[in-house]
Amino acid sequence: MARPESVRPLLLDAEADALPSPRGAAARRALLAHPVLLLAGIVLASLNMRAALASVSPLAGEISAAFGLSSTATSLITSVPVLFLGVGAAVAPWLGRRLGTEQVLLGALLLLAAGILVRVLPSLYALYGGGVLVGTAIALLNVLMPGLIKRDFPDRAASMTSVYTGAMIAGATVVAAASVPLERAFGGSWEASLAFWSLLAAVAAAVWLPQVLIARGRTGREVRVAAAPAGPVRGVWRSALAWQVTLFMGLQSLWSYVLIAWMPTILTDHGMSRSTAGVVFAFNNLVQVAGAFLVPLLAGRMRSQRPLVALVTSLVAVGYAGLMVEPVSGAWLWAAVLGVGQGGAVGLALTLIVLRSGDAVTASRLSGMAQTVGYLLAAAGPLAAGAVHEATGGWTVPIALVLCVCAAALVTGLLAARDRRVRVGAR
Repeated sequence: MARPESVRPLLLDAEADALPSPRGAAARRALLAHPVLLLAGIVLASLNMRAALASVSPLAGEISAAFGLSSTATSLITSVPVLFLGVGAAVAPWLGRRLGTEQVLLGALLLLAAGILVRVLPSLYALYGGGVLVGTAIALLNVLMPGLIKRDFPDRAASMTSVYTGAMIAGATVVAAASVPLERAFGGSWEASLAFWSLLAAVAAAVWLPQVLIARGRTGREVRVAAAPAGPVRGVWRSALAWQVTLFMGLQSLWSYVLIAWMPTILTDHGMSRSTAGVVFAFNNLVQVAGAFLVPLLAGRMRSQRPLVALVTSLVAVGYAGLMVEPVSGAWLWAAVLGVGQGGAVGLALTLIVLRSGDAVTASRLSGMAQTVGYLLAAAGPLAAGAVHEATGGWTVPIALVLCVCAAALVTGLLAARDRRVRVGAR
């Protein structure tokens, strides 16, 4: 027997304020009649959600040398995609409602494959333009994948979220470890190494295509069920708590993307070999699974998540400080400490969106705000770190600035972790 709407699990979804029409419900049942195919599509799509970003960092030196880029210009290779993670997050819910989640996810995978190939064309404009396509594609996957999982697996949302999160981190780990060996296998061609990962996106698109064909019956599918509040609407953008959640999301994303952009370079600049630096970076990505899995479970059992905020920000600060003091001899330790902190922080940031929301509609709007503003803020991290490194000739000052970001994240996180709710409604 179906549960009443009032007791259904909170859905963080582009379609949170809608119920399927009879045609839509039939199409969803058809989708779930092929669980192995659907699961394979989710896993393969998730493998791509960080791979295209993680593939660049171990090869940053070769890309920079090929185009004669400064540190600041090199940082744009990472900053441009992250910037468009925010831009894409702003339009993803609208596209999902208008075209259907399955269709948009297929388009995102095809766009990702194209962006990866454009990025390796012999042009600086193509390098950055491909980053625009890559960032936009990943943004669509980031925003719509959790909603699809929670929509189609409402009774197994937690376990399925672990599957897709684990696949996302596994993809980044494998790509980070394989980028330099692939470059060598292709005769020293960083272009071939980067382009290789377009195959991963193409295979995911091919496996996802049947879901789109099955889901065609969902055209014109939605019946709106959320009544508009009387009087002027107070949105999440005017809520202090919503801004606190958003800033914590943005600041933890900023320290993560600085590491994604520059960790191998920091290690190689201090004498570590490129291949070893790539493996340490891959290990950092792998360890993130532990924090991303455990911290949200703990957060859901606590009225206030302040101890977890203090824990994850402290771990990240200790790891960054270690990279400043002993970057090579302590590299594996700092990679582990940072990984647990990074994974825990992103898991906590996403969990706070749900915990601080009073209803499903608010959760959807707060998610859009947090991801849009958060990624726009995070895009400044790699760029600023590269510019400061270029100006100072070392990594001490850039890392010190990231430690200031950790302090700011601690303050905003402690405020966001209070047992309160953001509510969207009439004033």
